[in-house]
Amino acid sequence: MPADVARAVEAVWRIEGRRIVAALARMAGDFGLAEDVAQEALAEALGSWPGQGVPQNAGAWLTAVAKRRLIDGWRRRGRLDERYAQLAHEMGDTSDLAWEPIEDDLLRLVFTACHPVLSRESQIALTLRVVGGLTSQEIARMLMVPVATVQARITRAKKTLAAANVPFATPDPPEWPARLVGVLGVIYLIFTEGYAATAGERGIRPDLADEALRLGRMLRGIVPREPEAHALVALMELQRSRFAARESPGGGPVLLDEQDRSRWDRGQIARGSAVLREAERCARARGRGNGPYALQAAIAECHCRAVSVDDTDWEGIVLLYEALCRIAPNPMADLARAVAVSMSTGPATALRIVDEIAASGRLRGSAALPGVRGELLTRLGRTDEARSALSAAAALATNDAQRSVFERKLARLTER
Repeated sequence: MPADVARAVEAVWRIEGRRIVAALARMAGDFGLAEDVAQEALAEALGSWPGQGVPQNAGAWLTAVAKRRLIDGWRRRGRLDERYAQLAHEMGDTSDLAWEPIEDDLLRLVFTACHPVLSRESQIALTLRVVGGLTSQEIARMLMVPVATVQARITRAKKTLAAANVPFATPDPPEWPARLVGVLGVIYLIFTEGYAATAGERGIRPDLADEALRLGRMLRGIVPREPEAHALVALMELQRSRFAARESPGGGPVLLDEQDRSRWDRGQIARGSAVLREAERCARARGRGNGPYALQAAIAECHCRAVSVDDTDWEGIVLLYEALCRIAPNPMADLARAVAVSMSTGPATALRIVDEIAASGRLRGSAALPGVRGELLTRLGRTDEARSALSAAAALATNDAQRSVFERKLARLTER
């Protein structure tokens, strides 16, 4: 097969795959079946495009082929008339049109995947796979579990949804609370993969971050009184505002202290701050304090307000991280808190926090832990130990951009 055709198929699937599966799931009412026929359409593309050429609208071509495969499957099982009748009934039934807030197939897919019949772990794995379009390897690295565990969770989730006959439909209002935490969580994780890619050549994946932000904005619109829905959007707006400065013209990573802050999107920062104020108002109206997404958004806002690293309110950021670690314990938040402590109090205090995290084993296998430790040891003048930590971080890095950061720091140590 010509390499250009293979690249075209890969690119189309990366861009259109999530929407294709979502449209098929709406039609089929079955997660697993939707993904199966989409994969069959991909296989047909790989067989026919080398001879016929890549269609002008490749996404529509794949969708049409997948729908044909779906109908063929119904016909073989003698269920075509039954399914047509059901589709006609759904299209003709207007009794519930007064409350149908989710008009986007992908967001409806998220709510289906976050059905309470699934465990939290299965909800996350399935949604990241089907909606986020992430591979099992990427999900495993993000969740720090074996690939086989992720694959088992996804397979089990699909079977559970099929066995429970879960409809691909907008849930009724009483069902929202049971699903909202999961929906917020998976949108956040999709954005996180866009913000800090676990694999590939680039450190960021703007397309994935933008899709998560789009879903978050839609979710915010349909649950306008939910503080954390506003807060999640605020967090994503503020973090997305810095993307242009986080890569060099050649695509290499640019660390925070080296970024040209004039390239930060001030309009997007203003939007994020305004949405964060709305989240805080909603929380007060409901008698709540700030939740995890609001605290993370407040941390991002502190960075966005500062004109330089030295001008940053590091003490305020430390306090925000301490609150975050109390209400939503997470080893990566602890590690970020250590970085903030190093800027506020000094590297020696921060190193003690990092060593406690290392002793707990909670971030075993993560490149971030030895990476932060290596930076702190460098600042303390403990060069040999720093070199060992940074070498370990480079060996553990699964993303080329992240690895290049550690290698660059190692090179600077050698120069010294």
